[in-house]
Amino acid sequence: MTEHYLGVTDVAERLGIVKSAVSAYKLPEPDVMIGKTRGWSVETIDEWNRNRPGRGVGGGRPRKHPKTGE
Repeated sequence: MTEHYLGVTDVAERLGIVKSAVSAYKLPEPDVMIGKTRGWSVETIDEWNRNRPGRGVGGGRPRKHPKTGE
């Protein structure tokens, strides 16, 4: 069975941001490295995104769920 990992472009799509904005985030350690290319499991990125602090007082605006928009 082949493992599937998210690259930087995939992470940006999953977070709903542009690829160039990914560099502003302190992403978790990659689950895999292929040469100099980082890869993360969906679970790693989703867990990191759920637990990262929001901006400003009160934790920032609530995030929309990526699939439902709620």
